[in-house]
Amino acid sequence: MAPKREKKRANLRDVARVAEVSVATVSRVLNSPDVVQKETRERVEKAISELGFHPSAAARAINSGRTKIIGALVPTLDSDIFALTIEAVENRLEDFGFSLVVATTGEDPDKEAKRAKELLDIGAEGLIMPGTTHCDALYDLIERTRVPAVVISYYDPAFRYPTIGYDNREAAALAMSHLLELGHRNIAVVHGPAQNNDRTRARVAGVATDRADVQLTFLETDLTIAGGTDAVKQASGESRVFDAFLCVSDVQAFGVLFELQRRGIAVPDDVSVMGLHDLPGSSSTFPSLSTIRLPAQKMGRLAAEGLAKWVESGTRPSPACLPNALMVRESTAPSRLKAKRK
Repeated sequence: MAPKREKKRANLRDVARVAEVSVATVSRVLNSPDVVQKETRERVEKAISELGFHPSAAARAINSGRTKIIGALVPTLDSDIFALTIEAVENRLEDFGFSLVVATTGEDPDKEAKRAKELLDIGAEGLIMPGTTHCDALYDLIERTRVPAVVISYYDPAFRYPTIGYDNREAAALAMSHLLELGHRNIAVVHGPAQNNDRTRARVAGVATDRADVQLTFLETDLTIAGGTDAVKQASGESRVFDAFLCVSDVQAFGVLFELQRRGIAVPDDVSVMGLHDLPGSSSTFPSLSTIRLPAQKMGRLAAEGLAKWVESGTRPSPACLPNALMVRESTAPSRLKAKRK
């Protein structure tokens, strides 16, 4: 006995046949329903329901020339740093009828350019990318295809593409000011690799000070919790005693807290720990983490809205710098070394 053939998926022609209209009319009902007479539109919608028809993205692109896809390039999704922003981007794009496709780059400029091409090959109508440090191949691709592109997590009004983000240098300077006001003078600055990351470079620059009484030691490590634990191990090999750790990301600050506790070093009684970002878990660590709140979710919403409007109407969004905020919690306190210096 021959096997029973599965029912073929309904297509535009099937809908047109059942509704007794042309394929073009079905396409108009799907893409511009307001231009179709109510009676005809209802007949097409009924046929769609009866047949269980669902238009594929490929078919929609062929018929309309549009994919309604936005591409996002991010270093990683293995932390809340980018996950929060991407979630906000996706939710806001949905309001404009767009879908989001995310590609990770690992902070590799060549890989980023390759991923960008792959996104455009599947029909991405716009790109979101973090920071302003990218390779020539990516810039050439964007210019050649004329695809709208928005930069997030960084603010530079003079940059070639709209930047919607925050002042990373100012955020780090605010964190340093908080520690200095508490009397900290021997500070370990923990940061991630800076070679291809302009956000990290700006934050490192933001903590710099010309005060003769302040000693800074810069510790570069992975932008992970494990990287934070490694920073404490590096610091233990230094000749000086630190009274504070300033981490330019909360993720690293979590690792610093864990390793200090493992070594029996009390926070903040023995040493203060400062983060930067205000991730969801930062208020729930023990002790709770003092940090700088970066408006990641608002940034994601504004970037999505600006890019969607640019794609739809050709209106280029203006650069936007969102404010940072100091969040003082339990992990920072007046330096115990300050009293000894008096």
